[in-house]
Amino acid sequence: MSNIKLFESKKIRSQWDSENEKWYFSITDVVAVLTESIDAQAYWRKLKERLKKEGNETVTNCHALKMEAADGKMRLSDVADTEQLLRLIQSIPSPKAEPFKQWLAKVGYERMQEIANPEQSLDRARENWQRLGRSEKWIQQRMTGQETRNKLTDYWKQSGIEKSDEFAFLTNIIHEEWTGLTVKKHKDLKGLKTQNLRDHMTEAELIFTALAELSTRQIAETEQAKGIQPNAIAGKKGGRIAKNARLALEEKTGKSVVTNENFLPPAKEKKKIEKE
Repeated sequence: MSNIKLFESKKIRSQWDSENEKWYFSITDVVAVLTESIDAQAYWRKLKERLKKEGNETVTNCHALKMEAADGKMRLSDVADTEQLLRLIQSIPSPKAEPFKQWLAKVGYERMQEIANPEQSLDRARENWQRLGRSEKWIQQRMTGQETRNKLTDYWKQSGIEKSDEFAFLTNIIHEEWTGLTVKKHKDLKGLKTQNLRDHMTEAELIFTALAELSTRQIAETEQAKGIQPNAIAGKKGGRIAKNARLALEEKTGKSVVTNENFLPPAKEKKKIEKE
């Protein structure tokens, strides 16, 4: 499960390993937060090289995972679990080290709570969206859509889909079929970079996305799709159902369902948030 965590309004890409029950965090994102370096990648390369020469086992044991980069593409990024990060932080002089350690502990604790009681994850998401000014109607649609999405990904897992890039591939097929845009182009239309596209969809976009994914799952189940290609075919069929519904609605209303609308704060508000 990929996610974006916030530390003092700064984004830290993260990924939950359900098998080992631990978070992995993008090291360059953490370096950027702690050092406020203009080029966190360069800072990390030099630090990694120095630590390797010193025989630091933490650096040796770090590995890479595909995470969404600023350009929207999935790229390999060096990651570390909580224990590894705590050790790396000791090598980075920063006044934010202690607050960051406390933040790491909080993130881990909250995840353990969510595993024990999944409803807490939903409650926390609802609270976050409320703080961001989303309406109750939008929040309900977002959560309903997420449930539909989860049922689809559960089916994919059962049918032999395992890798994150395979999930992204199938998702893109469905999305492009019903919208006429790839996920990347839809994000570009809305002016998004690392943000979650669904968190910036209109109510209509959420509804049609859910229709496409619900249709895909039911078609895949009916056809007993197994593996990438059969599920890709089911995805195109499911996406086409939502596409036809979209075109019918647009013909009646004269309005485009897929829009550039988003929930990004205005420039002045954005600067205020970053300053805080």
